[in-house]
Amino acid sequence: MLVKEITKPIEVQLKEFNVFFKKMMKSDVSLLNLIISYLTRKRGKQIRPAMVLLSAELCGGISERSYIGASMVELLHTATLIHDDVVDESKERRGMASVNAIWNNKIAVLIGDYLLAKGLLAAIDKEEFGFLKATSHAVRRMSEGELLQIQKSKDFNINEATYFRIITDKTASLMAACCEIGAISASDNPDYHKAMKDYGELVGTAFQIQDDIFDYESHSSTIGKPVGNDLREKKITLPLIYSFSKVSRKSSKEILTIMKKKKIKKDEIKKIISFVRDNGGIDYSRVKAKEFSSRAVDILTIFKESPAKNSLTILSEFVVDRNL
Repeated sequence: MLVKEITKPIEVQLKEFNVFFKKMMKSDVSLLNLIISYLTRKRGKQIRPAMVLLSAELCGGISERSYIGASMVELLHTATLIHDDVVDESKERRGMASVNAIWNNKIAVLIGDYLLAKGLLAAIDKEEFGFLKATSHAVRRMSEGELLQIQKSKDFNINEATYFRIITDKTASLMAACCEIGAISASDNPDYHKAMKDYGELVGTAFQIQDDIFDYESHSSTIGKPVGNDLREKKITLPLIYSFSKVSRKSSKEILTIMKKKKIKKDEIKKIISFVRDNGGIDYSRVKAKEFSSRAVDILTIFKESPAKNSLTILSEFVVDRNL
């Protein structure tokens, strides 16, 4: 219900965007059209295109340029999810079978490449080089963040500063690009561009911290992944990093020994979760998420009051108060 409240000022434009997006995705290759039809059947809450459109509305108004920008980020995001499913050998995505599970890895990789190329060409055809710059920076940062996480996870050496570098690059960079592109599509004011880019980065950071908290207290029926899923994948996130800082080396070593096992048992997952709860890791992470959310709201003060501004304020609060 809250997502509908957030998107209410752009309800009509979001529907127009969906028509625009489906037309843009069409191909004369039947297999491509079949897979694209499958992908667009269940597209989640469309938070990222909504961020583009709300940012555009805030900075001057939504136009076809905004739809092109929203399409770019949606294509980029979808491409990265498809590639991630191949790398992670995932069989499901948003409660549906993944592309690689239905077809195969080769087709999934090619579909991801196609979507990425479509997004880039959409900007090139309209000479939207500001969009290209924003998305190129996001792709670079997303790749660097992913590789940094892999590097650090191998030796289980992630401190708080490294954690924030990873999540701002992996997650927040794309949300920053969404908001920056929205602003670029509606205004020539560089102060607006920077403000919205910073807003998106802060919201994206808060979003990922909350996502990492879910790993210690969520239920798969609520957010689609079981408790301890990140722990099974050897991901050390803020709740655990903070907890390590509050205990002796011996206590940390005991938990790290479990994390380094090839396969972590269910009772060991429970032990790590209890360790984090007992040492304030969840509470600390929740405070940090709210700090980033509050900073995002503060950035919006340069804009006059409007329904779009109100929605972006609610969005910044929603990412930390959500239960999914």
